[in-house]
Amino acid sequence: MNKYVERIYNGLWKENPTIVLMLGMCPTLAVTTSAINGVGMGVSTLFVLVLSNLIISLCRKIIPDEVRLPAYIVIAASLVTVVDLIMQAYTPSLYDALGIYIPLIVVNCIILGRAEAYAGKNEPLLSAADGLGMGLGFTVALIIIGSIRELIGAGTIFNHTVFVSRPFPPIAIFVKSPGAFLIIGFLIAIINALKIKNRSGELVNGCDEGCMGCSFAQFQNPQAAAAKSTAAVKNATAAVKAATEQARTDAKKKDGNVSASSGKGENK
Repeated sequence: MNKYVERIYNGLWKENPTIVLMLGMCPTLAVTTSAINGVGMGVSTLFVLVLSNLIISLCRKIIPDEVRLPAYIVIAASLVTVVDLIMQAYTPSLYDALGIYIPLIVVNCIILGRAEAYAGKNEPLLSAADGLGMGLGFTVALIIIGSIRELIGAGTIFNHTVFVSRPFPPIAIFVKSPGAFLIIGFLIAIINALKIKNRSGELVNGCDEGCMGCSFAQFQNPQAAAAKSTAAVKNATAAVKAATEQARTDAKKKDGNVSASSGKGENK
């Protein structure tokens, strides 16, 4: 896989900042009452992430270590100011809906985390790709959470009615704070289940015949696994006994040598 594509895939799936790394939870919980809010916050953060990673990577060799964090914050704050003014001018309704969470992008853990962990140590294009992947992952997660909350809580997605005759009444709790926690919890459970399943499949497909450590083999044939465990315990016990006997023998030889040396000294 191309290293740039790998960085984008990493942010979208393997290290998704919202569902996997659990970063930026404050805006995730607060603004995802609707899908359009998720799009606005996600795209704003994406813009700041890509450009801040690129600028920080370009300046990484001239920023002293002692002031790197303040420098990162200044760079992020400059970009957030640009986003804030653009949204205020062209999307005033979305700007009002997101409110204080637009300026708070400056101190978003994703921005500073990627700057410190990646952009400050890698080449510019790769850092920009990393920012793009993380930004896309954050945006997709916000859109999914916002869409589910809006659908269950209001019966719409992007302010469009989904069901002409609603099969269930809107559940208002999902457009409030508890609903955000519930949806995020379910998404994390689903992602973890998929990853556990894929990981177990990889272990079985790439079997190295180390059955003692294979949970799949133990599940399929518990008697054989128990027999192998018993044999391993016996072998370990025998090895311990052999080592103990060897230590005793060495100690006796050492004591005999000391006694012999003492006897020679007395004879002299």
